[in-house]
Amino acid sequence: EVQLVESGGGLVQAGGSLRLSCAASGFAWHDYAICWFRQAPGKGREGVSCISLSDGDTYYADSVKGRFTISSDDAKNTVYLQMNSLQPEDTAVYYCAAAGDGGAIATMWALDAGAGSWGQGIQVTVSS
Repeated sequence: EVQLVESGGGLVQAGGSLRLSCAASGFAWHDYAICWFRQAPGKGREGVSCISLSDGDTYYADSVKGRFTISSDDAKNTVYLQMNSLQPEDTAVYYCAAAGDGGAIATMWALDAGAGSWGQGIQVTVSS
């Protein structure tokens, strides 16, 4: 059974940084891709970033390019989302999700369509 556990969220001032972690288990690491999504109050879900665990291919939404960095630690079976220059509009519940690796962006599409497994989510709040 695929399990995904997010950590690292919290409250930060605008301009600050947070690093989210997604600890994963229950699947063959290099056969999957892991993505981060977010959902702000009253808004739809947004795909933020993805990483292919087979070849390191990455995807970033335009809204976070240059500010967020996704990475993986194969030894720890953990994917990180380093979030810098945070703004109030980044406030949301952040979810990590995993599915069979079809490349970063293709996996994101598949997850957004309902495939794969999801974590419980973690709150990130950016104050102005």
